[in-house]
Amino acid sequence: MSIGSESTTSELLAEFRAGSKRACARLLSIVEDEPEAAASVLDELYPLMGRAFRIGITGPPGAGKSTLVEKIGRECRNRGRTVGIVAVDPTSPFSGGALLGDRVRMPTLFTDPGVFIRSMATRGGVGGLAARTKEVCDVLDAYGRDCIIIETVGVGQVELDIAGAAHSTVVTLVPESGDAIQTMKAGLMEIGDLFCVNKSDREGADRMVMEIETMVEMKVRTPSSEFRTPAIDDWVPPVVKTVATTGLGVPALLDQLEQHRKHLETSGVLTERRRESVRAEIIELTEEWLRRDVWRRPDVSDRLAGLTQQVLDGGTTPYRAAEAILRDVLAAN
Repeated sequence: MSIGSESTTSELLAEFRAGSKRACARLLSIVEDEPEAAASVLDELYPLMGRAFRIGITGPPGAGKSTLVEKIGRECRNRGRTVGIVAVDPTSPFSGGALLGDRVRMPTLFTDPGVFIRSMATRGGVGGLAARTKEVCDVLDAYGRDCIIIETVGVGQVELDIAGAAHSTVVTLVPESGDAIQTMKAGLMEIGDLFCVNKSDREGADRMVMEIETMVEMKVRTPSSEFRTPAIDDWVPPVVKTVATTGLGVPALLDQLEQHRKHLETSGVLTERRRESVRAEIIELTEEWLRRDVWRRPDVSDRLAGLTQQVLDGGTTPYRAAEAILRDVLAAN
């Protein structure tokens, strides 16, 4: 575990539990960059997880998501809650890190001791999130944050991963976002628990609100989203107007988020989502570890080389070769 010479893992974890921001930042780096070390860290922290309310902020580029996240974070602090912010940014082609800096984007929150901000690079992720976003949120959850706000990268039409990472997803639009039909085609109508028309001091805001409400009504009548459980989730997504630059409408948006959280808890939806999330995580980890461990075995590596040549020589096919390797692995176990 290459975590440097300053602290051992146990020391980092002890500092983390004592509230050290430095230890939290270091553990987040391990979780992002060192998969094998991350597993032991997350295993240690798991009993501390499960208390934070996770809010996803998604929408097309230019919708004002970063400003809205800052204002929601400030409103959470005004209500006495600690905040974690995970801002997923485009990847720098030079450093491989996040292209935008959290100091620049959220200056009023950066020095607040009750706020922890983490920027993450997408690193090839195509669903609006970075590869380890959930794990980073898990660490911030264990760190004791009351609310975790996740801001997607702003890629426009494929930001659907947020539905599986957040308890409540806010789809942020602006009056210039265009025909609501196109919004629905983008998939965002499928995952929104709340809709926010930001920059609502501009012309066309009321029309956009009406269009979204019409689309929501149609969606409620014919639910089909794979991200939701219509049989028990009778929540009707509200539409809230905000002006993030001034903070107008942000308290009302947070009030609606609180209402959605209560709905999730009282309806049983939150329990069901947690069950499905845990199940999916077990499957994902099992597949990841199997893939990693199988290809590290020398006998499998030699077998792969031989089968590769057999395929090239026409003696077998890739499908039969894969089946042969699987039989060998299962027999060895």
